[in-house]
Amino acid sequence: MTKKERYQYFTNYFLENAPNAETELNYETPFQLLVAVILSAQCTDKRVNLTTPALFAKFPDAESMSKASFNEIFALIKSISYPNNKSKQLIHMSRIVWETLSGQIPMTVNELILLPGVGRKTANVITSVIDGQPNMAVDTHVFRVSARIGLTTNAKTPLEAEKQLITHIEKQYVHKAHHWLILHGRYICTARSPKCNECGLKTVCKYYTQIVNKQ
Repeated sequence: MTKKERYQYFTNYFLENAPNAETELNYETPFQLLVAVILSAQCTDKRVNLTTPALFAKFPDAESMSKASFNEIFALIKSISYPNNKSKQLIHMSRIVWETLSGQIPMTVNELILLPGVGRKTANVITSVIDGQPNMAVDTHVFRVSARIGLTTNAKTPLEAEKQLITHIEKQYVHKAHHWLILHGRYICTARSPKCNECGLKTVCKYYTQIVNKQ
């Protein structure tokens, strides 16, 4: 099977089985999504979703969060990983957004990565989820699943994987493919004991082929 055929099978499978895949983070505004994604670094979406209701109830926007104290934010997100750093990042980010950007979240990767707590992965999430831009955020799930299936080859960093994926996935589906890979990795192609027997991609998956050949 050629790489083009593998990508086409992958795309067709998810268009049929998960056409409306989207982020599992709960949010109402671009600002709230940005906060949730910052909090989700090295933390589960489930834990973030348990934490953000109280946070957003008190600080729903950049203006209110920019005026929050460290102790106020910390108390609300202390169950999240790295609450100390993330509290500082959220306050600093909110101040810049409110005081410099008039409360508006920028919609380019280059602008977003200038904000505290925002790296390339976070910027790709925001622009793809909010604006449907063809940007691919590569987290551990995306990195693992794309390598196992054979969508990426010898990618040693998230950026290398990102470049390979956006080169071969049709532009109109890149923002969807991000969710396809994450959710597939979260529930089927797990890091330990992947559920290959439940996977609709096993016929084109290099990882599964290797397992079968070893049996």
